[in-house]
Amino acid sequence: MKEVKLAESAGFCFGVKRAVDMVYKEAEAGGRIYTYGPIIHNEEVVNDLKAKGVSVIKNEDELDNVSDAAVIIRSHGVPREIYTRLEKNNVRIIDATCPFVKKIHRTVDKHSLDGETIVIIGNPDHPEVIGIKGWCNGTAYVVSSKKDLEKLHFSDGEKVCIVAQTTYNINNFEELVEILRKRVYDIIAVNTICNATEERQTEAKSLASESDAMIVIGGRQSSNTQKLYQICKNECECTQYIQTLSDLKLEDLESVRSVGITAGASTPNKIIEEVWQACQKKILQNY
Repeated sequence: MKEVKLAESAGFCFGVKRAVDMVYKEAEAGGRIYTYGPIIHNEEVVNDLKAKGVSVIKNEDELDNVSDAAVIIRSHGVPREIYTRLEKNNVRIIDATCPFVKKIHRTVDKHSLDGETIVIIGNPDHPEVIGIKGWCNGTAYVVSSKKDLEKLHFSDGEKVCIVAQTTYNINNFEELVEILRKRVYDIIAVNTICNATEERQTEAKSLASESDAMIVIGGRQSSNTQKLYQICKNECECTQYIQTLSDLKLEDLESVRSVGITAGASTPNKIIEEVWQACQKKILQNY
């Protein structure tokens, strides 16, 4: 039997859907609207919002040129100083930071005020991680590998608090935490990986292991989609990473009996549905 199976967890997560809905609501109301950085890592959504009059502030240097407008903080969150700079201008701040990310901000704020060193496990260049680090009041490190950990030096009696990027790989997080536990006596590890991320990665791994081909849909800049691709590729050699239907190589599906599909947290349902229908049609043609 040939089949195309779509992961139940594919598509917008709670935080992303909330942020996107907030921007569309503001766009309908009209007025000058900006998002600080792309609202999500998906070009289709960003371009659609641009057509509706929503502009993107690309970096901090552009903040001073924005006034008498609404500025939407994206789901990834931002450093504390961005709020301070925006408040100095005549802008209305709409905070669409994911509640799970907000919780990390409060965690590192509190523990760093208590004098603890903060270790953030994640991608140092990702906007979420940059935002988290911006809420630390003292020493903070960002690590993403064992090699990064080897560069860190802790003094005797130093207290350490560990958090993670919400979309980080749960197995890698646990491995790095275990290494740190052997080096630091006084340590608090807070698993801040979003439940939706864990579920998505677990389901993707299972689906890829039982499929002849796997399709992972999401923006090229999407960290959680990149991790999904890596997980699926490890389980299924014939794995494609696409942004939209136009990227899909249907010819690669001609000789397969089963296709699995998953998508990153920033992928609209419309794109997922288009890819699913195209795969379904191809499979039936070859049946």
